[in-house]
Amino acid sequence: MIKEFKTRTGAIFCDTEKRLEWLYVGDYGKNANIKANFLGLTKEINGVEHRPVNLEDKMVVTISTQKGCPMKCRFCDCPGVKFGGNATFPEMAMEIYEAIKSSGCKHTKRFNLHLARMGEPSFNYGNVKQLLHWLPQIVETGMSADVIHPVFTTMMPKNNSNIDNILLDFCLIKNQWYKGEAGLQLSINSTDDAQRSWLFDGRSMSLGSISRTCEMLPMPIGRKYTLNFPVTKDTILDPAVLDNLFDKDKFIVKITPIHATKEAEMNHIETAQGYADYDVYRKFEQPLLEHGWDVIVFVPSVAEDEDRITCGNALLSQMR
Repeated sequence: MIKEFKTRTGAIFCDTEKRLEWLYVGDYGKNANIKANFLGLTKEINGVEHRPVNLEDKMVVTISTQKGCPMKCRFCDCPGVKFGGNATFPEMAMEIYEAIKSSGCKHTKRFNLHLARMGEPSFNYGNVKQLLHWLPQIVETGMSADVIHPVFTTMMPKNNSNIDNILLDFCLIKNQWYKGEAGLQLSINSTDDAQRSWLFDGRSMSLGSISRTCEMLPMPIGRKYTLNFPVTKDTILDPAVLDNLFDKDKFIVKITPIHATKEAEMNHIETAQGYADYDVYRKFEQPLLEHGWDVIVFVPSVAEDEDRITCGNALLSQMR
């Protein structure tokens, strides 16, 4: 049974029988919630005011690639969903189709697909790759889109022995199938291995191992690959460490708040004042800029976090 929960920017869907969760949202626009000097977006963001969104400008669909998640990250509610294995290709296609159908939107300038609601997509790569192959046709069954942009987000699990080949293959998909219109995002979260180990419950690769994998990746076409850092006052983000581990020609750094999930609150992981005061982000951004990194700072609105649309949330985790 599919339950739909309306949000201020879209809707969240929970299939309580299949144990799947997905959503669609609109976007305020990059001028409202992004600071990125290298893109010419230089205004500091001291809070993002909620306003109506237009799906015809941009529609973002976030789907689950697994039923729950086996990674057990301390800032994420998804492990609270009883794990039920991988989502099948038809199930993931259904998530996309149902989001488009419910939205009522028939055309959008940009359709983003994020493989990030529940699950680690590298554990289900066979089905994910099939989905990426058929994604344009799946979208076209419900709407027309000028640009289709899938994003593969991974926590770099240490017990996936095939992760090197998976990332190499996805980068070829990004560069060749999508001509650069696809994104690869690595959840790094800290440049300190001990802090990372605690955040990821010891299930993510070490920074050295991630670096060795990244050395093999081809140069990206289009947007560079992303190193993602949801930050708190305790986050260790040393640009000198990044200088030694990753290639600035391949990667950008993305800074976001840690979202106010139930798990994050229980573990006292928070971005204090992160929705109202840019000082929280400047102390991380400025040293990176001085080291020559391209940096994106993304700040959601309070409404988006309250509506549970941001990463790490899962309504199914609170359902009985």
